[in-house]
Amino acid sequence: MINPKILFRLIHISWVLIIHGLDEIVLNTHLFRPIRCLVVFSPYYWLNKKSAPPAVRIRQTLEELGPIYVKFGQALSTRKDLLSDEIADELVKLQDKVPPFSSELARAIIEKELGIPINEAFAEFDAVPLASASVAQVHTAVLYSGEHVVVKVLRPDIEKRIHSDMALMHEIARLAEKFWPDARRLRARDVVTEFERTTLDELDLIREAANAAKIRRNFENSEIIYIPEIHWPLTRKKVLVMERIHGIPVGDIEQMKAAGVDFKLLAERGVEIFFTQVFRDNFFHADMHPGNIFVEPPASYIAIDFGIVGSLSQFDQHYLAENLIAFFNRDYRKVAEMHVESGWVPRTTRIEQLESAIRSVCEPIFEKPLKDISFGQLLLRLFQTAHRFEMNVQPQLVLLQKTLLNIEGLGRQLYPDLDLWRTAKPYLEQWYKERMGPKAKITKLLKNFPELTEQMPELPSLVFKALDNAAHAHHRAERQNEEITLLRERIDSHHKKMFWAVLLGALLVSAAIFFK
Repeated sequence: MINPKILFRLIHISWVLIIHGLDEIVLNTHLFRPIRCLVVFSPYYWLNKKSAPPAVRIRQTLEELGPIYVKFGQALSTRKDLLSDEIADELVKLQDKVPPFSSELARAIIEKELGIPINEAFAEFDAVPLASASVAQVHTAVLYSGEHVVVKVLRPDIEKRIHSDMALMHEIARLAEKFWPDARRLRARDVVTEFERTTLDELDLIREAANAAKIRRNFENSEIIYIPEIHWPLTRKKVLVMERIHGIPVGDIEQMKAAGVDFKLLAERGVEIFFTQVFRDNFFHADMHPGNIFVEPPASYIAIDFGIVGSLSQFDQHYLAENLIAFFNRDYRKVAEMHVESGWVPRTTRIEQLESAIRSVCEPIFEKPLKDISFGQLLLRLFQTAHRFEMNVQPQLVLLQKTLLNIEGLGRQLYPDLDLWRTAKPYLEQWYKERMGPKAKITKLLKNFPELTEQMPELPSLVFKALDNAAHAHHRAERQNEEITLLRERIDSHHKKMFWAVLLGALLVSAAIFFK
């Protein structure tokens, strides 16, 4: 039975779709078919659905439904290869132009978090938001030291709305896994759980500030990307204060052209930043939609908003690197073998069949610039291959896959002639050589040598202790075997006694009946 709160939220979502004129989505769902005829009595059905173009109504619907849906729209806004230009351009507004909440409420939240009046914290504070997104909005301010900063404030009651939507997503995932076999292969509930974790992490601005500080250190003195400095004394869980930056929004192509931006170098550096974060630092910005990225001519990035970051286990990192290198070298058999070894596909999978399927998907996109790759067709082929070979989704890689899609979409906008594979391959091979090559192994051995020398005097006693433990374990195992044998003999003896007792009882009963 569906939780009443979840059912109410589902009905509310459907109502929002109807009032924005997207009733065809609702009326085609099985749940609402019995009452389809009643919708025509709603004034919204006749008046509101034609009040704005479809793209605008889609954007307004996502805004009204809340942060989870706004984030979905933000992700789609980077994929002009999948959407019409009208819809993609309208969804771009979800990146930083979501309707703001009142400045009075923003001031109240800031003062409550800081514990002081706002005019004591800032010499100047602009009540008009600079930008407003799904989770928070940003105001400009000036500190008494003269530094220009931005103040990020969480939306009021944001936790309640997100928990409500996550409960609905969990219920949908549960039902999907119950009634749809493919949902179990796609690990729907695990994916929702992973998504919930990253979304709730985004609601802690102290965590976001710490993420920004770490990435800033990782790229200290870098020429290709700049991370603003956090102002820690005024940062709290619902308020973040950081250095104000000035750059060209990465989605403003015309302004970048006028400023003389080197688009080819910018796109290549975007790929370099991604692979550096994933493999060198194992800590990557996982919300790289255009609203969070700015450009400083001729080809440097400025990144903001570090609420969602990702990292991989050492196993996943090495395994992913090996897969990608084999992929770049077109060694499809090795890719197939690693998928079987890792358990991503069943052990019974025939290697040669999987190899052939991977080749048929990958070969058409090699040595092609981004503009010549049909991403929609590629996704379709990938889904078909995954279904055919019962390929399991890896929830721990979902953030990475999302980030890679953002990077690919960004590269497509900046420099459509970019060869993503040729650009990425050298960075990955260099990392693998540094981490896994002979020099890396020797370096690791030398690094651990002092610790080994400290332990060498204790080595004989450690060996003796290990042998002694093994001997005691052997004796314990022998005693356990003897006890098990004795117990088995007693059970057999007991069974035999029971058998003869039952047989004797049966004979006595038969005799009594016979001689009665």
